[in-house]
Amino acid sequence: MKTIDKILIILFLLSGITAYSQDPHFSQFYSNPLYLNPSFAGSAICPRMVLNYRNQWPAIPGTYVTYNASYDQYINKISGGVGILANYDEAGLKTINTSMVSGIYSFSTPLNRYVSLKAGFEVSVFQVKLDWSKLTFGDEIDPKYGFIYNTHEPIPPTLQRTVPDFSSGILIYSDDFYGGVAVDHLTKPDEGFESFSRLPRRLTVHVGGVIDMEHHRRKRIDDPMISPNIVYMRQQDFEQINFGMYYNKFPMVGGLWFRKDSRHNDALIALIGIYSGSVKIGYSYDFTVSKLTNASGGAHEISCIYMFDCAPKKIRVRQIMCPVF
Repeated sequence: MKTIDKILIILFLLSGITAYSQDPHFSQFYSNPLYLNPSFAGSAICPRMVLNYRNQWPAIPGTYVTYNASYDQYINKISGGVGILANYDEAGLKTINTSMVSGIYSFSTPLNRYVSLKAGFEVSVFQVKLDWSKLTFGDEIDPKYGFIYNTHEPIPPTLQRTVPDFSSGILIYSDDFYGGVAVDHLTKPDEGFESFSRLPRRLTVHVGGVIDMEHHRRKRIDDPMISPNIVYMRQQDFEQINFGMYYNKFPMVGGLWFRKDSRHNDALIALIGIYSGSVKIGYSYDFTVSKLTNASGGAHEISCIYMFDCAPKKIRVRQIMCPVF
């Protein structure tokens, strides 16, 4: 990598160390349901395994790469859903690595014949590691030869932080609409290496609907459907709103989203997915529309969902008719 590229990445990372950190985000919201809202645990009734991969800004290799895996199912004996969520995020050529493992419980209750409510609670342990050897500082730079000196910057007393975390969410849904609110990092845990630094709470609000193109009395997941959606996120001073639409016609799904923050237009997101039987695979690409267009390379995201067999007729719980991806 060219020296100027290294300097730009380092300056970006150092600016991030002094600022509040932010969580990774995904463009395929509903193919990563437990990350979006813990209330989705057990929402598919049958056991479900989800794998996600996101490479953000691929034109700058290794800048932001995120891996995600989850498993959830509804358990009739406890009248609720349970889930396990694992997330691993690499930032700045693996300079800062964040790992998280969560356990989730959700329960549902009918509000009337047509509308149900789900509430979810999440307990997590996350670990943040800093690779000091990959950081460079101003006192290492020679005006002519570049990075040739040793830094005098003191190493922090710890390069690893492991802390507990808590999140919760609610979800209201029927056969025609769904909407929810989730709050992550309820206790704002300290993740600072050298000084006290709280992880800000993340608020997520998502609303969507399902329009059956064939007007069946009772909708099925493989019916031709149009699904408009809005997802709003806020963490500290950072705001983001995503609005778009899915079109589902078995065995294909297509989607188009637009994302913007409080000040700028950010990206146009195109998605294509296929599902057959128990396997669902999706791919999306973020076309950056901000001033970073030529430099970032957008973002690639891949999801894979595997549904295990079960006997849902024995469980009297309404399934959420939200998008597959």
